[in-house]
Amino acid sequence: MPIKGSCHCGHTQFEVSEAPVGVTRCTCSLCAKRGALWAYYPPAKFRLTSPAENVATYLWGSCTVKHHFCEKCGCGTFSESPDWSTGKPDFDKPKVGVNSRLFDDFDLDAVPVTVIDGRNLW
Repeated sequence: MPIKGSCHCGHTQFEVSEAPVGVTRCTCSLCAKRGALWAYYPPAKFRLTSPAENVATYLWGSCTVKHHFCEKCGCGTFSESPDWSTGKPDFDKPKVGVNSRLFDDFDLDAVPVTVIDGRNLW
């Protein structure tokens, strides 16, 4: 069952094909300041339902990850990145990290949170 989400002002909207079974809290400087809990999906399971022009992008450091946010209210909405499960970027396995705090009608407390030590990994 699809799950919908949006930024604070509703200018940026999206949906994913299914509820996450778990989320990730990354301790890197950007994620820690954003306060996001990330749910990861293959690109085919994520859909931006508002116009792409409503989204702004921030690239940091290696410019490997596209951190998207609403160009109107500034909420960090989703990120596009290669898979990092091996410790190195795998560009053949892209993924979309969705800020699960922005899901509508979803009990975020019902899923486990995994902490990634991003502060010391990258």
